[in-house]
Amino acid sequence: MTKEIEVVGLGAGGLDQLPLGVYRKLMGDRRVFLRTKEHPVVRELEEEHFSYTSFDSIYEKFDSFEAVYEEICRLLVAEAAAGPIIYAVPGHPLVAERTIQLLLDTETRLGKVKIRFGGGQSFLDALFQTLKIDPVEGFQLLDGTALRSEQLQLGQHMFISQVYDRMIASDVKLTLMERLPDEYEVYIVTAAGSSEEKIVKVPLYELDHKTEIHNLVTLYVPPVKKEELLLGEFSKLRDIIAVLRGPEGCPWDQEQTHESLKKYLIEETYEVIEAIDSGDIDHLIEELGDVLLQIMLHAQIGEEEGYFTINDVVESIASKMIRRHPHVFGNKKAETPDEVVANWQEIKAREKGAEKRDSRLDGIPKSLPALLKAFELQKKAAKVGFDWEEIGPAFEKVKEELREFEAELSEEHLSQAKKEFGDLLFAFVNVARFLDIHPEEALIETNEKFIRRFKYIEEKVKASGRPFEDYSLEQLDDYWNEAKEEGL
Repeated sequence: MTKEIEVVGLGAGGLDQLPLGVYRKLMGDRRVFLRTKEHPVVRELEEEHFSYTSFDSIYEKFDSFEAVYEEICRLLVAEAAAGPIIYAVPGHPLVAERTIQLLLDTETRLGKVKIRFGGGQSFLDALFQTLKIDPVEGFQLLDGTALRSEQLQLGQHMFISQVYDRMIASDVKLTLMERLPDEYEVYIVTAAGSSEEKIVKVPLYELDHKTEIHNLVTLYVPPVKKEELLLGEFSKLRDIIAVLRGPEGCPWDQEQTHESLKKYLIEETYEVIEAIDSGDIDHLIEELGDVLLQIMLHAQIGEEEGYFTINDVVESIASKMIRRHPHVFGNKKAETPDEVVANWQEIKAREKGAEKRDSRLDGIPKSLPALLKAFELQKKAAKVGFDWEEIGPAFEKVKEELREFEAELSEEHLSQAKKEFGDLLFAFVNVARFLDIHPEEALIETNEKFIRRFKYIEEKVKASGRPFEDYSLEQLDDYWNEAKEEGL
C-alpha cells in the first residue's frame, strides 16, 4: 500500500496571509505534523484549537541538521503507514526545505511514498517586498548550514537562510569574511512579512553577536558595488582582460598573439620558481598572478578567434584531473605516490593511444631548456629498459666522458670539445636522475648560491675602498670561503 504525505507551506507571515486552501487542510480531519511550531501562524491557529504534532524536540537529539532532517523523514514515513498525513513547513515546501528533498528521494528510491503538494507561500516574496528588491537584478538563496565561500556571487543580492542560532551565524560570518571586509554592512531580517517583522543592519563582524535565535531569520547581503572589492573575482579578471584586448583597450595587449606571448610565459614561469625558492609568499602571489595573466591572454585570444574560451581550458584540466585520479574520484586503489604515478602513466598511455608516434621519445616539448630536456629523454628511455640498474655504471660513464673531454682539450684544435662537453653534461644528468635530483632545480640553486657569495665578495671589496683590480684571485677566494663559512 502506498503511503501518502501531503506537504503544505505555512507561508512567511501571519494567519491573514495564509491561503484559504492551506488553512482548511490544517484544520481538517487529517493528522498534521509540523517541522517546527515556532511560526506566527501556529500561535494564531492554536487559538482556534489547532491540533498538531511538532518535531521540535528532535533538534535536541542530534549534533547535525542533516541527522535531524533524516529522523523527521523516517518518522513521517512511519506515521503515513497508518493513513494519509499532512506535513507543514515554514514558507513554501520547495524553497529552502531540506526535509522535503529527503522525502522526495525516499519516494524515488522506494516508490512506496506518495508526496503531494498542497500549496504555500515562499518567504522570498516577503523578503523582496520588505527589502524593496527586484529579483530580476539577480539573487542567490543559500543555505547557512552548508555555506561555502566559492558559492558567493558578490554582484548579486544574497539571501542566506537556515541561520537558526549563533553558532551557524558565526560560521556564516567567517565564510563571508573570506570575501568581504569585516565592516561590510548586512541585514538580519526576522519574520519578514509578518506582524513580528524586524530588520537590523549590522557590520559583518558583529553578525553572530546580533543575530536572534529564531526559526524565521534570514541574512541579507547586499550586492557589492565598490570596484576594489570585486578584484578578487575571477569574472572580474576576465572582464579586465577583455577590455585590454578590446577596441578601447591597450595597444600592446591588442597586438599580442599566441606566438608573441610565448617568451613571456617562459619568463613568468621561471620567476615563479624564483619566488618559491625565495620563500617570499607575497612575491609568489604576484608571480603566480603574472602566469595567470598569460593564461587569460591566451584564452581571450582563443575566444576572439572563435576557437576556445577560458571555460574550455578549465573544463579540460578539471576533467583530466578526475580521469587521472581514479583513486580519489573512482574505485581504483593507490596507497603511495609511486602507485599514483603508475596509475597516471597508465591512464595517460590509454588516452594517448590513438596518437601515432614515430618514436617513444616523441611528446617532449622542443622548447624545453636543454638540461631539462636531457632529463626527460632519459626518463622515457628508462621506461623501456634502456637504463643501468644501479648508479655505478652511470658514474663510470661520467668519468669516461670527462676523459674524452680532457683529451679534446689537449689537442691543438678544439672542434670536438663542445660535443664532448655536451656528452659530459648528459652523463651527469643521468647520475642526478639515479639520485632523484632534478638537474634543473639543482643548477638553479647553485646559480643562486654563486650570486650570494659573489655579492659578499663585492661588499667586502667595496668596504675596503680599493678597486677589484688590486685584489689577487687568492684574496678574492678568501672572501669566497668566508661567505661559505657564514652559510651563504
